[in-house]
Amino acid sequence: MDNIDVLVCDDSALMRNLISRIIDSTDGMTTIGTAMNGKFCLQKIPQLKPDLILLDIEMPEMTGLQFLEERKKQGIDIPVVILSSIATKGAAVTMQCLDLGASDFITKPGGSTSSNISSITSHIIEKIASYGSRYARRKGKDIYPIEAFMQQAKLKEATDAAVKSGLLDKINPQATKVSELPATLWQPKKKDPLVITPEREPGPIDIVAIGISTGGPNALREVLAQIDPKFPKPILIVQHMPAGFTKEFASSLDRICPLNVKEAEDGDLIHPGQVYVAPGDYHIKVEKSTLCNVIRLSQEPQRNGHRPSADVLFESVAKMYKNRALGIIMTGMGKDGAVQLAEMRKQGAWTLGQDEKSAIVYGMPRAAWELGAVQKQVSLDNMAAEMNKILHEHAS
Repeated sequence: MDNIDVLVCDDSALMRNLISRIIDSTDGMTTIGTAMNGKFCLQKIPQLKPDLILLDIEMPEMTGLQFLEERKKQGIDIPVVILSSIATKGAAVTMQCLDLGASDFITKPGGSTSSNISSITSHIIEKIASYGSRYARRKGKDIYPIEAFMQQAKLKEATDAAVKSGLLDKINPQATKVSELPATLWQPKKKDPLVITPEREPGPIDIVAIGISTGGPNALREVLAQIDPKFPKPILIVQHMPAGFTKEFASSLDRICPLNVKEAEDGDLIHPGQVYVAPGDYHIKVEKSTLCNVIRLSQEPQRNGHRPSADVLFESVAKMYKNRALGIIMTGMGKDGAVQLAEMRKQGAWTLGQDEKSAIVYGMPRAAWELGAVQKQVSLDNMAAEMNKILHEHAS
């Protein structure tokens, strides 16, 4: 198998070293080089030809933002994932990075970096596996499936916890290598979709609910930019994203979407032609009201490892709107949203899923497809057109 080659750009020598260790201890990916600022990073790209760049924002001589601007000018298409300590304090800067073409972001841990870096190990592996493997395969490389990388991440977390609790003296690197594991643990198996017989015929659509995760920031930009300005119904979105970022993310979508986009607030009236983005660390639900249905937020326990969870939104929409809704599941790791999208389908709702070819990660759409929850699989570049068509044909 070939490696995903990663170029790490950070002005901290300690951070470059710690991140490189995480990458190099993961089967199927390697640190091909490091750079202390954007200028050196640009100089190294032609020689190293990385499959992904991990990029700090605040650096001397050439910042991450300046690097992204120059990358855009030079037409460099290598995916970039932002890794910065200022992202939690400067969500606006992070969104600027996404506007300039960065694929995604990870926040560095607070406190002692060396002791807390393990808290983001799985995030680093996930982002590299998601964006880097896609780019590497386009270059003709033979890369492990994403499931293999995530299995390693889980094992790293488990062994690290065992060492901290005293159950193990030290981590055995071989114990977390995918090459040492039975392939049955990580090889994805394609299944024929189950058959769901809806309890009622689909009705006129009164609401749209979208669940999306890894690959979502840029996918939503593409879809919402193409939405019909006369789109007649409200859209509620669960995008897995940390607390503190979703308000700025909603604002960035509002600048390119012909509809109004806002971060959802508890008690918001659900208006047609309005897009509501679930805030980070809050589940979003719909609730019946006398004059106008409203949004409710909660900090109930995580569902499928997430808060907000697409399953929570879809479950709520299935109960209230039954067959008068459109549910959409898009790119993302794991299975969040699949079970309750199946429930929406059972209630008679219309459902769509992003197809494998266009999804950065086909995990969530695949899980929903296999459960029989998805009526039709649609490519990313056709998703907005399909939404426009369905809504105008079946709006109440």
